[in-house]
Amino acid sequence: MIAVLRLGHRVGRDARVTTHICLAARALGADKVFLSGERDESVIRSVKGVVEKWGGSFEVEYAENWRRVMREWKGKIVHLTMYGEPLNLKIDEVRKEKSLLIVVGAEKVPAEVYEKADYNISVSGQPHSEVAALAVFLDRYFEGKELDREFPNAKLRVIPEAHGKLIEEE
Repeated sequence: MIAVLRLGHRVGRDARVTTHICLAARALGADKVFLSGERDESVIRSVKGVVEKWGGSFEVEYAENWRRVMREWKGKIVHLTMYGEPLNLKIDEVRKEKSLLIVVGAEKVPAEVYEKADYNISVSGQPHSEVAALAVFLDRYFEGKELDREFPNAKLRVIPEAHGKLIEEE
């Protein structure tokens, strides 16, 4: 199980980025996203709609208490932060883990997240998007294999084309 914990979501301010975190997580191999912070049913509905149309068994769940999610997680916790250890130095070790909770922040991340995480991983020591950090991390974790995944029960599928757009509908 690979899950993402989105910390500190703020309605209005973070809706687009949080939605993109969910979409990147789903497309690149994660099984679930826990949304913490302010409850935002529009984000949850939007992501569930994508799953219904595009297939797969991806879940999105509101988690009122992110501390509980971290405390009860049965596996390792990876916190993506620009202040952590370099991804390239830790990915082989992390890849051995099959149950990961990947933590990405919205607002300032509390110090206890750094302390509770088994790995504080830096995708880059430069300011960047949490969506980009998650995408790079998942791609390195799955070694590119996630790009060939099939999504069962899809009502829509993109058929690869050199030019133009071709979508297959069931």
